[in-house]
Amino acid sequence: MYNMDNMPLRRGHIWILIIASAGQFFGGVLAILVGVIAPLITMTHHPELSSWLQGFIFSAGLTGIMLGSLLFGRLSDKYGYLFFFRLCPLLIVGASLWICFSHSIVILTLNLLIIGLAIGGAYALDPSYVSEIMPKKWRRTMLGISKASSGVGNILMILVAWFVLKNSSDPTLWNRLFLFLTLFAALAFLARFWFVESPEWLALHGKVQEAEKNIKHFLGKDVYIGELANKKDLAAQPQASAKDIFARSNIRRIILSGIPWGCEGMGVYGIGIFTPVLLLALGLVPSGENPFEKVVESFRFTLYINLFVMLGFILGLTVVRRLNIIHTQYIGFFICAAGLLVTLLGYLYHTSPGITLGGFLLFELALNAGPHLSTFELPSRIYSLQERASGEGIASALGKLGAIIATFIIPPLLKLGGGQLVLIVAIAILLTGGIITWIVGPKVLKQTNKS
Repeated sequence: MYNMDNMPLRRGHIWILIIASAGQFFGGVLAILVGVIAPLITMTHHPELSSWLQGFIFSAGLTGIMLGSLLFGRLSDKYGYLFFFRLCPLLIVGASLWICFSHSIVILTLNLLIIGLAIGGAYALDPSYVSEIMPKKWRRTMLGISKASSGVGNILMILVAWFVLKNSSDPTLWNRLFLFLTLFAALAFLARFWFVESPEWLALHGKVQEAEKNIKHFLGKDVYIGELANKKDLAAQPQASAKDIFARSNIRRIILSGIPWGCEGMGVYGIGIFTPVLLLALGLVPSGENPFEKVVESFRFTLYINLFVMLGFILGLTVVRRLNIIHTQYIGFFICAAGLLVTLLGYLYHTSPGITLGGFLLFELALNAGPHLSTFELPSRIYSLQERASGEGIASALGKLGAIIATFIIPPLLKLGGGQLVLIVAIAILLTGGIITWIVGPKVLKQTNKS
């Protein structure tokens, strides 16, 4: 018999990791899809869109993610995880299919919001299945790998978009690209019929025997429940009130866990979504007479950049995660800013494209090895058990709010000052995240260690 907390990895663990990482994968796919369709929509069916309206439309998915993580998280805490765990990919199937059969901007916006709601729900539910069933020594690594699956979604989606549009030469196909999302969401929905109710949720509600039965379903009949059996006692402990969370002693924790996460959103979502448009604005795509061909070529360059996103995740999971998390975060922010500064100077002084693009690649590498992973992990490191759920919720909400603002303002920034202004604003925001982490981080860790 094996204790689930210290047993070796099995096939069941790997299946759980793959299936429960779908939300992060879909988040990466959606980010690329929005970046791909942005120039194609204005080129074909809706050239009249103002920059502010573009920002509103293309931030709808992120708005949905923020609302979905709050809504589905609260509902699943009350009614159980399994129903909503299966519902989320089904919502994505319906909404993405609806987009495929319409070029209406209203339908696009509505369904981006629905897709975002479903992905936000997955963000709230998927990590729970991963963390509660993995052996203790593998939990952080597996959560990091789950987070990194967004990079896989980035790469696959941009590869599909580039291949389809290059071979079809038809920009009006932008809505059909959502079929890729439909297919993978349908596969995720079918795969989740193998899942049973969350053992942790059952244990928290006093159903320890049923929780152990579900553990055996996932991992084998020779596995018995570990520390999950104590969850009922933990659930009985009083949770922190809103007054406790926003007490003076917690202000630094809120600042450290929330504001840098919001600043990181400028890089991951703001620049990440609009990478093809930004490459065109900075002149990093070889010139040509046909605008559509230039856009498609920008997708090829975006594919190369996203390979560095994946490399950054690998570096973060293997090397950087062993370092002090505060040092990792602020140094990562500063290197990100330095990379974009190289890109900005290369653009202003007309250096070789290799130098300009090299700065962009350095930015992506440092972002995904550092702040993209550390901001996700930091809240659980600095809040007590009673405060953790509320603290992580506030940090996540601030992070998504930063991403929404970044996505909303980039089209107007591009119109006002081109790629140059976008880079200046992004550098300032990334430096802000680094400075806050540098100043507040050591004080918070010292305060946490004392308590």
